[in-house]
Amino acid sequence: MDEWQKDFSDAIKSVSEEVERFFIGMTEVVDTFIELTEEISEQVQSTLLSEVDQYLQDLAEPFLEVYWDFEDVLGDDLNSHFPYPVEPTAQTNPACIGCRNYHGQVYNGNLLVCGIHPHGWEDESCPDWEQE
Repeated sequence: MDEWQKDFSDAIKSVSEEVERFFIGMTEVVDTFIELTEEISEQVQSTLLSEVDQYLQDLAEPFLEVYWDFEDVLGDDLNSHFPYPVEPTAQTNPACIGCRNYHGQVYNGNLLVCGIHPHGWEDESCPDWEQE
């Protein structure tokens, strides 16, 4: 009776060793596969990144050239088309100092002082002046 128990124990031991070798081999295969896929993904990423970068540069270059040529033609006149603020002073629009109706934006070279008096008030005190 001891003989079959020993044979059974040896068979179980042999099977467990074979299973262990199988899983060690599979682990090595999986590790190799992962390393290979990492290398491939890095190569694809670097290639794809450089191609996309080159494509975007080729796409943007004509627009940038037109923009720079346009800026060279217009020069400083380009900035005058954007609105910018102007504060009232004692020399220009003194009646508007501290008024809540004062707008003070220059649009295409034209100053809009306020909605009530677009060109400003001539005297020192405006009848529509309201404190801010």
